[in-house]
Amino acid sequence: MTDVYLNEKFIGSVDNPENFVKKIREERRRARVPTIVNIYYNSKVNEVYIDYSNGRARRPLIVVEDGKSKLSEFHIAQLENNEMTWDDLVQQGLIEYLDAAEEENSYVALKEEELTPEHTHLEISPVTIFGLITSLVPYSNFGQSSRLNRGSKTQKQALGMYASNYLMRMDTDVSLLHYPQTPLVRSFMHDLSSYDKHPAGQNVTVAIMSYRGYNMSDSIIINKGSIQRGLARSTFFRPYSIEELRYSGGLVDEIGIPDKEVKGYKSEHDYRFLEEDGIVYPEASLREDDVVIGKTSPPRFLGELEEFSIAANVRRESSSAIRHGEQGIVDFITITENEEGNKLVRVRLRDQRIPEVGDKFASRHGQKGIIGAIIPEQDMPFTASGVKPDLIFSPHSLPSRMTISHLIEALAGKVASLSGRYINATSFNAEPQEKLRKELLELGFRENGTEVMYNPITGEEMKARIYIGNMYYLKLKHMVANKLHSRASGRIQLLTRQPIEGRARGGGLRLGEMEKDCLVAHGASLLLKERFDSDKSVIHIDEETGDIAIVDRHGRRRAQKSSSANIGDVEVSYAFKLLLDELTAFGIYPKIKLKSKYH
Repeated sequence: MTDVYLNEKFIGSVDNPENFVKKIREERRRARVPTIVNIYYNSKVNEVYIDYSNGRARRPLIVVEDGKSKLSEFHIAQLENNEMTWDDLVQQGLIEYLDAAEEENSYVALKEEELTPEHTHLEISPVTIFGLITSLVPYSNFGQSSRLNRGSKTQKQALGMYASNYLMRMDTDVSLLHYPQTPLVRSFMHDLSSYDKHPAGQNVTVAIMSYRGYNMSDSIIINKGSIQRGLARSTFFRPYSIEELRYSGGLVDEIGIPDKEVKGYKSEHDYRFLEEDGIVYPEASLREDDVVIGKTSPPRFLGELEEFSIAANVRRESSSAIRHGEQGIVDFITITENEEGNKLVRVRLRDQRIPEVGDKFASRHGQKGIIGAIIPEQDMPFTASGVKPDLIFSPHSLPSRMTISHLIEALAGKVASLSGRYINATSFNAEPQEKLRKELLELGFRENGTEVMYNPITGEEMKARIYIGNMYYLKLKHMVANKLHSRASGRIQLLTRQPIEGRARGGGLRLGEMEKDCLVAHGASLLLKERFDSDKSVIHIDEETGDIAIVDRHGRRRAQKSSSANIGDVEVSYAFKLLLDELTAFGIYPKIKLKSKYH
């Protein structure tokens, strides 16, 4: 007997599982069983699973019987004439939705020509294997699967026109590309998704070559002339908001320029951009620590002795200032009320971002890289016709990644820009590269996409032919200006006395074992003296017993368990001293055995 489970609960047994599963599927195709039901027979454990629970990923496939698709030309004609709808196809059992489990019992063909009597289903189109973003990758059937996933991720991180009403919005931290373009090499999904209304990249000329070592290991070289003409420029927006809160006892916050008597008053210089209402004026150019909105709050702790205490009546400073490491120009100010009726002020800052060394770029094929150098235009290699690439991409990024689609796009982009038309690069249904090569030859170029290039410094012809073409490149949101981080001494945690974490809070940078090895190998081991004493502390050890000794307020030392006068000072990390204290609290008594470092 075979056990049957409904939504993972045991409901009974059947003696012929194959017939049982077949019967339910037939009934589902006749619309006698709901179409949301999926059934799966696992022969290894001899169990049948029926599922109609929520949250399953299901996808439509054409039903195949006796090696023939049930969806005929007749049905397609009816669909085109609006005589039939998608729901009719599902109700008539021509198309059915399978979940991950039922797919295990299926044999799916990609194309109708591949159908055999063993096949159970046929893909509506091979493109339906991909999701919305992945299907935007051109020639993706020539790329490796893991790179395709990465290409999908990078497109989500690309800067572009995210919304046309961006001037009216106060989004947390967004970037807007100044001159977004629609891709020349595109999939049919670009048209379906109205990609032209929210493009997120630019068509650039890419040469695939090594140049002066600046594009080693996933770096890219960018032409300074292209940047000066506006390539990949973007604006970063950041809102600052503050509200007047109400507290118990009728106390309220006040937005305005703080008085000098206020506790925590910064300096007059910090408040220089504020107008009489305590809000910065539009188009003010602000830097780190400048106050955007001035605010004072009532004292924190109101005791019973309020009228006798002077400190209790002093208001405290609680203004909003520019974050650490940021700057910008005041772009937009809005003064309104929140749902409780409290005054709410929001100020949006904008900061123009020009590509710099460390900014991240990517093609749509998962080939991401950061700028390794920005080369002056006169130092960029050029072709016989005088074309200088906007971007130089390393050829070493291709063999191990097997992103052939990246190479084909460069060729297709070249044809597109020369012939002035869009190239259809939909997966499994694209313009074949043989046709593109033939067209490139007719346009007066080498059919393999390579060109003679010249060294700009010596003027000599390069020995190798360089593969050069046009590609759609994306500027990603990971910009070095948002990640640059350094600090000297600063705030520390209360518990461990080590620097606090996080760039936004002005925290420290952790130096690990491997970083230490690099510094030692570099011959800079003395640097570690400075790096590894962020929580240096001195503990006193009884040299006879190894116990921690006591030092009283007058500086007199004495051992806890012996009459020894030999008490040594040991420099340790405070975190280690904390560990000793915690072990002692557990009832484990740690002992530290000392020996002279001179012996």
